[in-house]
Amino acid sequence: MKKINELTDNIKKYKNAIIQHNFESKKNTVAYVTIEGKPRVLKWFVPGLKRQMKIEYNILKKGSSKINIPSVYEMDEQNNVLITSYIIGENLCDIINNEKTTIEEKKRLMILLADWFLQFHSHFKTNDEFYIRGDSTLRNFILTDRIWGVDFEESRIGKPVEDIAGMCASILTTNPMFTNEKFHLCRIFIDTYVKQAPGRIININDEIAYSLLEKIQWRPEDEEILRKYNEKIKKDGLF
Repeated sequence: MKKINELTDNIKKYKNAIIQHNFESKKNTVAYVTIEGKPRVLKWFVPGLKRQMKIEYNILKKGSSKINIPSVYEMDEQNNVLITSYIIGENLCDIINNEKTTIEEKKRLMILLADWFLQFHSHFKTNDEFYIRGDSTLRNFILTDRIWGVDFEESRIGKPVEDIAGMCASILTTNPMFTNEKFHLCRIFIDTYVKQAPGRIININDEIAYSLLEKIQWRPEDEEILRKYNEKIKKDGLF
């Protein structure tokens, strides 16, 4: 994967960008920079993911005035770069997995997270179809005085349950994995969503089990435990 300085050193329009730090990303090159003193995020897509860049651009353009997601300033198609606002806050994954975070605070965050998904799914609903955010992981959310979603290149038409199940799989599989507390947080997250949108979430246990299997491609070292809980959740469920 390329480094962001390969962009800022070689492309004239980005030479005034001062790199602050790089973000972890499995596919693209993402960095927090300042441009003329203003905080920005540069997301440099690999050439084969130009379609995903356009998907993310359209989500941000349509949703940022209504939902807690970054504003988009530019889509540079020539260089495969999105320039967006920078959300100053703490990653939700770190907060949820911090032993100093109280259980009351974790429960509160699960409710806020469910509310965020409700707003996203409702905003992007078209007739009988939903747009889902895709890649529903704790690391794709930031906490300020509210919860913000980031990284939408995998957004697509789908079922809301796919997002909800994906988030539960993320909660369960971040360290510490598969604790009683994590299962309890998933229940709160699901219950909050279902109470406000009855009928949307169907076969949640099967969907969570499937999401666990999907993680094996990224985490082959955890295959045994992921398969174990895939079977357990299919059989016994979360509840």
